[in-house]
Amino acid sequence: MNTASLPISTVIAFLMVLARVSGAFIFVPVPGMSSAPQPVRVVLALSITMALFPLWPVPRAVPSVGLLLEWLIVEAAVGLSIGLVVGFLSEAFGLFGQMVGLHSGHSFASTVDPNSQADSAIFVVLAQSISGLLFFATGLHRNVLHIFAKSLETQPPGMYTLSAGAGEVIVRLSSTIFSTGFRLALPLIALLVMVDLAMALVGLVNAQLQLHSLAFPAKILVTLAFLAAITAVFPKVYTDYAGRLFSAIPALTAH
Repeated sequence: MNTASLPISTVIAFLMVLARVSGAFIFVPVPGMSSAPQPVRVVLALSITMALFPLWPVPRAVPSVGLLLEWLIVEAAVGLSIGLVVGFLSEAFGLFGQMVGLHSGHSFASTVDPNSQADSAIFVVLAQSISGLLFFATGLHRNVLHIFAKSLETQPPGMYTLSAGAGEVIVRLSSTIFSTGFRLALPLIALLVMVDLAMALVGLVNAQLQLHSLAFPAKILVTLAFLAAITAVFPKVYTDYAGRLFSAIPALTAH
């Protein structure tokens, strides 16, 4: 009777690719993924690993247990690095929401974050939700799969070594979170400062006017109107920022 069997090299290749894919999806900003049941996340990682089957590496020799463990740790670190860089997209928009909410007075309003199930500022949750929707609407999920496929071709699992250069790339890219979030929020912050100055000048001209009670709702209305006006700009800003991040990812898997 014939029995089905898999070569040990195929099993080793499967484990290494799975380690790289699983490491990335810890940080990739898939909406609802962090709160999804563990079996769902496992099935997703397995499905992507199987989809990359034509690019699985072929080990030249069967490694020892210690060497295989070292390879798996390195592959998980590579996946974590890729996922961390992709996650900067969501963090930049989250910083934008934090800055907008703080200066517009919306920091007093909170809602339940669907990812962490904790109370968060409403604009932070809104900005990160927009980021998650844009991630799929602009087709960046396909770009992530392409990055994995390309990395398996250029740096096959088992032939990559960690270097200080990868850490430098991640640190350099992390600074773009603050620059991108600040550039998004700066126009609105400047507008809110002008609103405060205008009310202060009116108060100096006529001390009888009690404008302190009007400042809070005025800033909220100005914020909502301004965000509604610039919503159409978000996809372009998002794709441009994603292009900067994705163009730097190959440096993470370079020797």
